[in-house]
Amino acid sequence: MTKKVLLVGESWVSSATHYKGFDQFGSVTFHLGAEPLVKALKGSAFELTYMPAHEAVEQFPFDMAGLDAYDAIILSDIGANSLLLPPAVWLHSKTVPNRLKLIKAWVEKGGGLLMVGGYFSFQGIDGKARWRRTPVEDVLPVTCLPYDDRIEIPEGTTPVLVKSGHETVAGLSGEWPLLLGVNEVDVRERDDVEVIARLPDAEGGHPLLVTGRFGKGRTAAWTSDIGPHWLSPAFCEWEGYGRLWKNILGWLTEAK
Repeated sequence: MTKKVLLVGESWVSSATHYKGFDQFGSVTFHLGAEPLVKALKGSAFELTYMPAHEAVEQFPFDMAGLDAYDAIILSDIGANSLLLPPAVWLHSKTVPNRLKLIKAWVEKGGGLLMVGGYFSFQGIDGKARWRRTPVEDVLPVTCLPYDDRIEIPEGTTPVLVKSGHETVAGLSGEWPLLLGVNEVDVRERDDVEVIARLPDAEGGHPLLVTGRFGKGRTAAWTSDIGPHWLSPAFCEWEGYGRLWKNILGWLTEAK
């Protein structure tokens, strides 16, 4: 049975100014960050809809029927403002449904939610992702810090499996490839919350993969990236990469 997954975020626009002696010119480029995941899920039991960050501002569903079209939602490298401030609100001061509250209600009645780390995940760079103290944070198995939560590890580090028998990491024993960073979070102290993988003690032992439940739904937090730059090229090309995401999505949607 095919399960539908909505990936939200993982895109950005860069502008640069080039100086060449007397002259200068500007350039603008568009980037997608989830190609490794798109490739890994191709032809699998998970049908992926990829909604880049700029499209999510207006196209992320405003009602429950829109969310019910999916079995799982992945929020990856997109700040809370993108869902709180569509043009109707930002430009015209009109009222619209609060989509963070909508996500919470959707998970409570059985949806599967995964937040993936990045510069605009959890609290993010300079604290600008702003998921702390939101309805979305309420459903996650972790809480966000009140400030810039990035942990950069330029030398790379190898994850430590805490619960190797958990469904999300089935078949992934042995040493994993290097990670180059995570968002720091606090694990909720609840019986349903499990830390599946973490960083080594030498890197603070911070959580990497945490699972939990909220109402009838399931949630998970993966505090590193879905692709570069916090995932090394070796990680993205690792034979376990696809299995990891399929395992996580399988666990998230198992109850539906």
